[in-house]
Amino acid sequence: MKRYWSRLLALVLVVAIGLMGCSGSPDSLTGDYRQDTLAVVNTLRQAIDLSPDSPNKAELQAEARQKINDFSARYQRANSVSTLSSFTTMRTALNALAGHYSSYPNRPIPQKLKSRLVKEFDLVETALKRGS
Repeated sequence: MKRYWSRLLALVLVVAIGLMGCSGSPDSLTGDYRQDTLAVVNTLRQAIDLSPDSPNKAELQAEARQKINDFSARYQRANSVSTLSSFTTMRTALNALAGHYSSYPNRPIPQKLKSRLVKEFDLVETALKRGS
């Protein structure tokens, strides 16, 4: 009888853990490409506009890194968006900012990179309004 209960408990635990893993997306994105892209752009704009002595700089940079990773993980292999001009421009901006964060985590973002990112974010928003 003891063996029966231990196997039943093991089965219940496996099912419970399996169902928890299927409960939803672990990232902060919704699955709607347009809405997700605009949300990531807004977060990244806040992150690049921070002053170097801002008290919540570390939090916003961590959130920006997480958004970059979530966006890349969700849409990198999505064939439905990979040909859109907004996606290719967004990936360029994400790669540039992620490269800065990984290479120079404690340094402020250079003005040249900031201006480039702002232009690319504007292009992404324009392309999304056009539907591409």
